[in-house]
Amino acid sequence: MASSSRALSLLAFTLLLLAVLSTVSGHNITQILSESPEYSSFNSYLSQTKLADEINSRTTITLLVLNNGAMSSLAGKHPLSVVKNALSLLVLLDYYDPVKLHKISQGTTLTTTLYQTTGNAPGNLGFVNITDLKGGKVGFGSAAPGSKLASTYTKLVKQIPYNISVLEIDAPIIAPGILTAPAPSADGLNNITGLLEKAGCKTFANLLVTSGVLKTYVSTVEKGLTVFAPSDEAFKAEGVPDLTKLTQAEVVSLLEYHALAEYKPKGSLKTNKEAISTLATNGAGKYDLTTSTSGDEVILHTGIGPSRLADTVGDETPVVIFTVDQVLLPTELFGKSPAPAPAPEPVSGPTPSPAKSPSPAEAPSPVAASPPAPPVDDSPEGAPSDSPTSSEDSNAKNAAFHVSASAYVTTVLVTLAATSLLL
Repeated sequence: MASSSRALSLLAFTLLLLAVLSTVSGHNITQILSESPEYSSFNSYLSQTKLADEINSRTTITLLVLNNGAMSSLAGKHPLSVVKNALSLLVLLDYYDPVKLHKISQGTTLTTTLYQTTGNAPGNLGFVNITDLKGGKVGFGSAAPGSKLASTYTKLVKQIPYNISVLEIDAPIIAPGILTAPAPSADGLNNITGLLEKAGCKTFANLLVTSGVLKTYVSTVEKGLTVFAPSDEAFKAEGVPDLTKLTQAEVVSLLEYHALAEYKPKGSLKTNKEAISTLATNGAGKYDLTTSTSGDEVILHTGIGPSRLADTVGDETPVVIFTVDQVLLPTELFGKSPAPAPAPEPVSGPTPSPAKSPSPAEAPSPVAASPPAPPVDDSPEGAPSDSPTSSEDSNAKNAAFHVSASAYVTTVLVTLAATSLLL
């Protein structure tokens, strides 16, 4: 009896530990689908369009997947940007498992998709209609008026309760006009200045034109382009160098530092862990960026100061343009972030002559004057000149807190389970 109880306790301990570990580690949709060869085409397009990064960066999400046969109606027949929009419509921003599908209130509901968040979906084209049909079937279709429920739920592929659910459907969900949207081109990118001006980045747009760097941007479109455009207010901020004192080559490097020769939408930046090369990266200097996140925000780090991704001006595979709230200053041009300067030493004024010399009997005993207190330096002795700024240090502390919190929760749960083994 005791051994049976101990075995049950051990089983409970193992299951609890696995549950905790799965919660901490999150999900990887590429890995999930790689276990099923029948979704290889769908999985490949998730990677090509960077939708996999967006899915991995979110929680409470449902992915409607297509097997290779169903995916053939999209694969190779449309530009990558069009395929991305179509697949974005299959990413539901809510959790649906088979049980929930059959318990929809009043039998039908509209749910938001990732396509709705792109800004490319007019009206309610970014919503999907889910309807519990007769005979145990569940139908899916565009929320646009008059749209049919052309897709049907087939089976459950994978679920991590309330985190991610992967469901197979038998056909794509096609919203009106989603397959006929024009693909971005190098010629279309020539209007980047117009897009930037409307987004409040006139200074940056003018610099791109006068420096000739716009042509460099256009030349990278085919393999991908990501632009970080500082707002006009960012150029007026305190600490931004006088650009008129830079050489032409330095201006070019600065502007090239604000772009990547790859398509890296927000979801990819949120999951990024490595230093990112920019258009300015060459043998003479790294000119790279690192990223961190704070909630849903993405923060870029140059080594001098952070800059936050503010808005998305446009996102059409393989081109994405963001606005940022600070000019990105590379250390290769402007040096590293300086350590706080020490406080100046106090300057002693001349001692005034006494009005009357005291007699020897009245003269006080001589007392050695105390030396002035040393200046207080907030930075630790020997701090490197590239010490993180206060905001960057705060991010590091926050990250450490989250890790510690997760570790603490894990420790408590494991301890409770282990204790049960001893009872």
